[in-house]
Formats: sequence, C-alpha cells, structure tokens
Amino acid sequence: MKKIILSLFVLATVSLNVACKGDKNENGEVGEVASASAESTTYVVDAKTSVIEWIGSKPAGKHNGTINLKSGELAVNNDSIQSGKFVIDMNSIVVTDLKAGDGKEDLESHLKGTGDKEGEDHFFNVGKFPEGMFEISSITSENGKATVNGNLTLKGVTKPVSFLATVAYEGNNMTLTSDSFQINRTHWNVNHASKSIFDDLKDKFVNDEIELVVKLNATKQ
Repeated sequence: MKKIILSLFVLATVSLNVACKGDKNENGEVGEVASASAESTTYVVDAKTSVIEWIGSKPAGKHNGTINLKSGELAVNNDSIQSGKFVIDMNSIVVTDLKAGDGKEDLESHLKGTGDKEGEDHFFNVGKFPEGMFEISSITSENGKATVNGNLTLKGVTKPVSFLATVAYEGNNMTLTSDSFQINRTHWNVNHASKSIFDDLKDKFVNDEIELVVKLNATKQ
C-alpha cells in the first residue's frame, strides 16, 4: 500500500475547541473552500463504508456511536488531495454501546430530536437539519501526519475545524482516517445540559466536547 502523507496545516487561530485529543484551537474564521485544478482526479466517497465515530460523556459515564455519510467527493492530483466535501446524514445517528430495549432507542431519539416536541432541539434536530457538511479549505503535511483544515456545518452553523489524518492509496481506492479529535458542541448551538450555558445543573450536565474519528473510503472515477 502506498501511503501518501498530507501536510500539516498551520494551526492558525481556530474559533472553537477543535483539535487532536488533548489540544484545543480557538478564535479563528471560516476558511475559503479549496478548489481543484483541471488536472485533478475525482474520488467518490463510499457512503456505505465511510463513517464518523463519536463519543459523548457526562459525570455518570459516556456513550458512543456512529454517523453515516450521505455523499462525498475528493479531488486528487499527484497523490495529493486538493479539495473535498462530504455530506453527513444526521438521521443516521446510532448509539452502539447500548442494546435494543436497554435505552438505545430513547437516546437515539433524543440525539436526533425525533421524540417529544420539547426535546427536538436539545441536540441535533434532524427534522429541521437533516444534513451536516464538511468542506476542506486546506491540507498540508509535516512529521508524517496530515492536518485537514475545513468548515463543518451543523444545525445551519458553520465553524472551522482541523484534525490530523493519514491518507493511503491502493490501486483505485483511497482511505482517509483521522486521529481522534474534539469539537465543542455549543459552537453549533447544541446546548442541552451544557454547564457552560446553564449554571444550575450541578452534576446533571453533559460535557461540551464530543470526541470524533473520521473514516473515509473513496474510489477513483
């Protein structure tokens, strides 16, 4: 397998707590979306095998799960990604640490906002915002790791995000696998039970940080 190391993006100021695990980036602006050259080749993301893994936590413990992609494309020239975009299917939120009948369905409904009217906007309100999106603004490399810089849109709000990733090519296929990184959900108005938003929660809060891992599989067209 031929590994292509994308480059480290200069971690200029980023407007939210987004980074590799253990680091934070803050106070930046949404970047201009990257464009592809005429010589680039399109790789189409396989939505069936690509996934975003998530972990959410609170004092009493944590939950983890997945979100599927709806579509996506990456433009590649000389084994270097020039631009890319993928659409996130917010209706596909799944909790994987609970079994059916043991709170799984209730938590999935709460995260999606598909239960009672009062709770529809507690988290992601998929009825109003069925899709999210990530668009690459730049990719550079250093020390054997890549940093992907781009704009993440959730609930109609767009904020800059960066994460370390490894990209590999084999034949007509490519993979992009991120390191674990965190986003602060309140920057996208996902405010339910946030201690930074509400001051009367005591120990009944949910942490603002959501841990993510992006796993993309794509095929040359």
